[in-house]
Amino acid sequence: MIYWDYAAAAPPYEEVVRTVEQLMQLHYANPSSLHRAGADAAALIRRAREVCASALGVRTEEITFTSGATESNNLAIKGAALQYSGRGRHIVTTELEHPSVYESCLQLREMGWEVDFVKPKPDGGIDPWDIAAAVRKDTVLVSVMHVNNETGSVQPQRDIARAVKEANPRTLFHVDGVQGFGKLPGGPRDFGADLYSLSPHKIRGPRGVGLLYVREGVRLFPLISGGSHENGMRAGTENLPAIVAGAKAVRLASERQRELAGRLLPLRDRLLSFLRGIPELVVNSTEAGAPHIVHFSYPGMKGEVLARQLEQLGMLVSTRSACSSRTAEPSRVLLAMGRDEAAALGGIRISLGDGHTESDVAALETAIVKAVLALKIAEGGMR
Repeated sequence: MIYWDYAAAAPPYEEVVRTVEQLMQLHYANPSSLHRAGADAAALIRRAREVCASALGVRTEEITFTSGATESNNLAIKGAALQYSGRGRHIVTTELEHPSVYESCLQLREMGWEVDFVKPKPDGGIDPWDIAAAVRKDTVLVSVMHVNNETGSVQPQRDIARAVKEANPRTLFHVDGVQGFGKLPGGPRDFGADLYSLSPHKIRGPRGVGLLYVREGVRLFPLISGGSHENGMRAGTENLPAIVAGAKAVRLASERQRELAGRLLPLRDRLLSFLRGIPELVVNSTEAGAPHIVHFSYPGMKGEVLARQLEQLGMLVSTRSACSSRTAEPSRVLLAMGRDEAAALGGIRISLGDGHTESDVAALETAIVKAVLALKIAEGGMR
């Protein structure tokens, strides 16, 4: 089997696995305890925070550890909304966002907030001036992802941030950086972000840990109450093994970003060219997108049917965001991009990683041809 689902969860580095194992064996004390073992654990967390801050180009105290990017996104959006409700009760985001952002905004709307969902262009891009046009005097937060997790479309974060701040300097700007970090250059300060979410398990780190950059001077209403952990923004005993191993993955991803992108881009471009040569398929990604994601549709054929056919041929792919892949609904992202329901139901996502080679891509291309042919024959036989 060849694994093509790095955007959902990347296989962890061996050194990351060893770090988790060693820390669980040797440093099991609570970092809040006053004894020496607790102090040692707290020191390891401080060092992990420094490592992440260095990789992101920010201050150490601007890093908050969470349980994952879903919590980071929830804390950024709902935490900012509740903290700054005196400024207004309006949020701007897009129709492309990950469910953890999209559903958080819907939840706030149920609580009486106004939310504007900006529509993308057919190629999945967001026009910064469409964002700026939606910003009002009472807009508390704008949230726009860096890289779309389904199609790989990349948003012009610097231009969006500039447009937002020109429209309302008090409006906070949040970037979901989960699919961009380690694949493309840039970080919170490069993008002009006040808040920036990150997930180590997308960059070959462990699960169970996430990061949220919170710019100095910004406060968030804590969604999890209890102790004074994480500068009072997120209560709960820290997941020491995941935090330290996650910091290692963040550092490695930062150091290897340029090399990884250089390896993945030719593979992605080869796949895009190949897929465009199959008349039954509609390609939803472009060369302007992220180097690790290729998305296509087989209109009239449900994505899970094609995914199962490819699995029988030794290829493990996904149909959309892992957080939505078990639903039978058409892709919200593809519909927003103007695809019809048939295409939105038939999407397949291929996400590349540093373990893939030219021969792997060749095997995938062969499998796609066989799968499409088998389904076409089966479809014809049912008519």
